[in-house]
Amino acid sequence: MGVDITLIWALIIIFGIMMYVIMDGFDLGVGILFLAIKDKEERDVMMNTVAPVWDGNETWLVLGGAGLFGAFPLAYSVILSALYLPLMFMLLGLIFRGVAFEFRFKASDRNRHFWDKAFIGGSIVATFAQGVALGAFLDGIPVVDNAYAGGGLDWLRPFPLFCGCALLVAYAQLGSTWLIMKTEGALQNEMYRFSSYFIWILLGALAVVSLWTPLAHPEIAQRWFTIPNLFYFLPVPLLLLFCFFATLITLAHRATASPFLLTLVVIFLGYSGLGISIWPNIIPPSVSIWQAASPVASQLFSLIGALFILPFILVYTAWSYYVFRGKVKIGEGYHH
Repeated sequence: MGVDITLIWALIIIFGIMMYVIMDGFDLGVGILFLAIKDKEERDVMMNTVAPVWDGNETWLVLGGAGLFGAFPLAYSVILSALYLPLMFMLLGLIFRGVAFEFRFKASDRNRHFWDKAFIGGSIVATFAQGVALGAFLDGIPVVDNAYAGGGLDWLRPFPLFCGCALLVAYAQLGSTWLIMKTEGALQNEMYRFSSYFIWILLGALAVVSLWTPLAHPEIAQRWFTIPNLFYFLPVPLLLLFCFFATLITLAHRATASPFLLTLVVIFLGYSGLGISIWPNIIPPSVSIWQAASPVASQLFSLIGALFILPFILVYTAWSYYVFRGKVKIGEGYHH
């Protein structure tokens, strides 16, 4: 029995997108929370907590996109055709954020508000666009003769728009728990308060998505609720509920690292649930990873390069977080 290179590539892309969602999620969440914090010094601290790592976080997005292009060209062409506008909005948002990182600390007091707005707006637009793209993807993309068969605005539907709002809450929760871990004093106290609200809203949003998808798509309902699948997949929602209540307890006890780590697990479990719903389709509801795969020779050639570069990305990421560990305090200057 030979090695299924298509399956390996699917797992690499799933891993890359998961790493992006987890790691750039708190980064975007900090930008969203800028909207609620007005003090200049506190905003400086918030940006300093992510300044050393934000650009490295986005490496995972590039890896996922490049892997999709090389290993699953049919999926790449169809998904980008279907989601062209939300993905363009996402990229524009990320560009505005990146520019704001570089120019905000160099701007005069008179002009700094412009870069604050760019950071906030870019974070909100990028996050909402990601959620809309995810929702439209889960809702299904029509394919006829190996080409996208829908319209350019098919993503403007209630479920994708709801997913965009839900992702804003998820990233805000990640950002607030990250700031609990990385800051102190009044700013940290404010983040404890925000996190206590966001965690409940996030629970409600995940509950709505978990009900909406099987009600709208009978094949997803069959995947989750038939025997024995029900028993196989039941640990996912049970662990999700456990992590929610554990997060509430750790917030009440003023823990610093635990709320962030538990929120990461919540996001991972939500991501796993979505994966269970659509597997093995790479273009829901009908195109599998094997149908969308490039020739084996092309996948193997790309896989050699990916397996070579992945350890370097992982080591660099781990090292950057280790070097910039600990609290960020007021008046420390730009951490970049």
